[in-house]
Amino acid sequence: MAAWALVTGGSSGIGLEFARLLAQRGYNLVLVAQDRKRLAAAQAELKGTGVLVEAISLNLAKRKSADKVIARLKNKSKPVEALVNCAGFVLHVPSASANPADLAAGEAALQVMVNSVLLFSSVAASEMKHRGKGMIINVASTTAWAYTGNYSAIKRWVVSYTEGLAIELKGSGVTATAVCPGWAHTSFHSSGGRPEPKVPEWLFTDPAVIAQQGLRDALSGKILSIPTLRWRIILWVAMHGPLALARGFSRKYINSRGSQ
Repeated sequence: MAAWALVTGGSSGIGLEFARLLAQRGYNLVLVAQDRKRLAAAQAELKGTGVLVEAISLNLAKRKSADKVIARLKNKSKPVEALVNCAGFVLHVPSASANPADLAAGEAALQVMVNSVLLFSSVAASEMKHRGKGMIINVASTTAWAYTGNYSAIKRWVVSYTEGLAIELKGSGVTATAVCPGWAHTSFHSSGGRPEPKVPEWLFTDPAVIAQQGLRDALSGKILSIPTLRWRIILWVAMHGPLALARGFSRKYINSRGSQ
């Protein structure tokens, strides 16, 4: 019986690339995404590879929506052996703001990129431990080592949570990996009504490369995956260099966002 993989944010960008790679490895798929049109297109494409593909269209910013995904993760007749938490959206709102729209955006981001990751990873890990095998991939970001407000804090939580989960799961046959990509050309910014950042083109990474490296690292049991050598060097400097350097970069980046 073929194994199942569940991918949130699986209708486009990095999530779709993960789904394609998992299909190539023979996994049947459960795609979770909000955009019905993109979801249907992704489902049709991936069915063409010969695997089964379920599609769940919902808005993870609504807490009750998570219950449908949790129920699927608990389905013992079609057990999920690989979970990829990739759903997310750009968050460019001031941290020091009492504007209702900004606060609502922050709450939605926490629901999608923190609470859902926590719920789905916890349930999947529990189910996988009983079977003695499984793989959890949580897509974080290189901004986890920057200081660009709410988004950086959210992604830093994803890294820390995943590292702790991986330690807890050691020896169980279940792995947990935090994939931390840099900038990529996807619909991530446009879906949030924002332009792509004005940074040098060499800082962008192909979504397919991110997924390939991320899956390769997860399969090898790595806890932290940083796709491409250039971003590993950048993050090494961020982790081991002067704190003022990272804060200075963050300040310049936040200021540049305000002009976009």
